[in-house]
Amino acid sequence: MTEAYIYDAARTPRGKGRPDGSLHEVTSLALSARLLNAVKERNNLEGHAVEDVIWGNVTQVKEQGGCLARSAVLASDLDESIPGLSINRFCASGMEAVNLAANQIKGGAGQAYIAGGVEMMGRVAMGSDGAAIAVDPSLAMKTYFVPQGISADIIATEFGFSREDADKLALESQRRAAEAWKDNRFAKSIVPVLDQNGLTILDRDEYMRPGTAMEDLAKLKPAFKEMGEAMPGFDKVAMLKYPHLDHIDHIHHAGNSSGIVDGAAAVLLGNKEFGEAYGLKPRARIRATAKIGTDPTIMLTGPVPVTEKILRDSGMSINDIDLFEVNEAFASVVLRFMQAFQVDPGKVNVNGGAIALGHPLGATGAIIIGTLLDELERQDKQVGLATLCIASGMGAATIIERV
Repeated sequence: MTEAYIYDAARTPRGKGRPDGSLHEVTSLALSARLLNAVKERNNLEGHAVEDVIWGNVTQVKEQGGCLARSAVLASDLDESIPGLSINRFCASGMEAVNLAANQIKGGAGQAYIAGGVEMMGRVAMGSDGAAIAVDPSLAMKTYFVPQGISADIIATEFGFSREDADKLALESQRRAAEAWKDNRFAKSIVPVLDQNGLTILDRDEYMRPGTAMEDLAKLKPAFKEMGEAMPGFDKVAMLKYPHLDHIDHIHHAGNSSGIVDGAAAVLLGNKEFGEAYGLKPRARIRATAKIGTDPTIMLTGPVPVTEKILRDSGMSINDIDLFEVNEAFASVVLRFMQAFQVDPGKVNVNGGAIALGHPLGATGAIIIGTLLDELERQDKQVGLATLCIASGMGAATIIERV
């Protein structure tokens, strides 16, 4: 089978997903086109250089609706003969775009792809698409639907994580992210966002709060306690599904949950012949990909079974992995992953994660693949695994290996 190589990985800085965020006036289309142009320029691509642009975004309404991938190609300097495919696997959309592209290359369906995603959470609000899983009673009742924050609190309750455990992880995320920026570890991947006059709008992740202390986090009100405990609240729904639980510990708040931000990321993938044609050196190969469905109520435990699956399918063990990127959707998600596999915390999210840097839903999967690759190169390590939990109960994972 043909190998699928990563030739480049780029991302924008992440802006606060609010009206006062630096990227608030930038559309999803404009940010996507900016990144596609950057990939084109960085790699001297010409004509129909890639087979397709596969682009993830979660809330596919308004400016993020239609086929945003095709719109982004037309708005960019890429050739109009390149089509575009918009996909949605919730928080793993950017990763699924990369995995889909890699597997098409491996199968011989084209020599190269640009894959990634975008989410402008400050402009197109999460949940504004009215997803059936949340609003259609026939499905919500069947699946014992609860909001993701309640699911994160169920994980904490079920697996014994305290608020102090979650806050310590959040604080470490902030520390690592600040250190990464101080050491310029993201320099290879960051594409500054410019205005129409070429002036810089944003060239640095702006959601970080490096001065955060445990005392600050201790003052924050649990974000999901009220909706959980209000009668007939979501806690009761969860306990119908899990009757062995007599309560839900509400440990998550704004400081130990992922940040609402704007951002985009792209990965350039191709076979050996593509690299030779453009004089590009492969940085890594996609060694394996996986996805899985999981319990939709607890919802966010997917990184554990999908990691088990990808290791089993590829004939590897957890000890074969040098570094991990586990999306910090909520602190308990990462705590559960480390508990399940007994991995060294020093190998997980080395440069901080979404708690410190933010989680632009459709882009994050591609972001963490790029971050993982950069860190493997920095530490001169070989194999890395990236994984995300996914709404409605799913998990996705990618294993990359340097070449």
